[in-house]
Amino acid sequence: MKTKRIITAALVSVVLLLCSCSVERPENVTGRTDALGHTITVTSTQKAVACGSSLADLWQLSGGELIGVTSDVYDENRIDVPENAITVGGARTPSIETIIGLEPELVLLSADNTGHTALYDTLNGAGVPTVYLSIETLDDYLYALDICTDITGHKELYETNGTAVKKMVDAVIAKTVGKPHPTVLYARAQSDDVKAKGSDTMTGKMLSDLGCINIADGSQALKADLSMEEIIRRDPDFIFITTMGNDTEKALASIENKLVSNPAWAVLKAVKNGNYHILPKELFHYKPNAKWNESYEMLYEILYE
Repeated sequence: MKTKRIITAALVSVVLLLCSCSVERPENVTGRTDALGHTITVTSTQKAVACGSSLADLWQLSGGELIGVTSDVYDENRIDVPENAITVGGARTPSIETIIGLEPELVLLSADNTGHTALYDTLNGAGVPTVYLSIETLDDYLYALDICTDITGHKELYETNGTAVKKMVDAVIAKTVGKPHPTVLYARAQSDDVKAKGSDTMTGKMLSDLGCINIADGSQALKADLSMEEIIRRDPDFIFITTMGNDTEKALASIENKLVSNPAWAVLKAVKNGNYHILPKELFHYKPNAKWNESYEMLYEILYE
């Protein structure tokens, strides 16, 4: 009888050990909510799908692994995608059937993409855990990285890829104290148009942090139609443009047609002084993530050095 009790106790111990090892349960994520206010209920992180290049990059920066990604991850070529990863559609329209078919333990989606938010009820109904994140500003990125490193358990990566980056950005911003506040026009160009953007956008927020006055803030004439008359009237110290979409040549052609070809373009102060810049897409259209400091440093050098 004593031998049976010993064997039984040993078997129970083995079963409990196996149960505890079969599912990784991140403890730090308990009670946290994502960018849409959904309670995060992730219990394992071995099979994750990222619907967007920035989210895939964020997940890897958090120590996570991927079994599925959207096609833009390959277009932007920012990360090393696992060879066995499955493409689950485009960034704006991921295939919910493909995602569910992978039986993921976590799906990362954008809180700013209506195509993603529309998937929540179906994924939730299928029992697929989701985390919706927004990465429009450095603070957004830090919040998202904090959540993801909670999930993966690699909090040391929050220090490496988050806290350290913020310290470098703060140091750049601190150098602007006491300096003049340049006026700027910031715009985004795509294949068929060029639009002025305010300080409520990613690059617009960086320019604002660095002491710039964005002439599009509060100007419907600029935001609605990028009026050359209004640009001439405001005559900004700097002009910054980023390109969007896969066809950079067409985006540059839009800039030529909308702005550069206008005879008034050459008389603008920013153009005459060599302060018209096409910003690199990698740092000012894609989310910089662990390279936010590089984005701020580049702008600071253009503006003040």
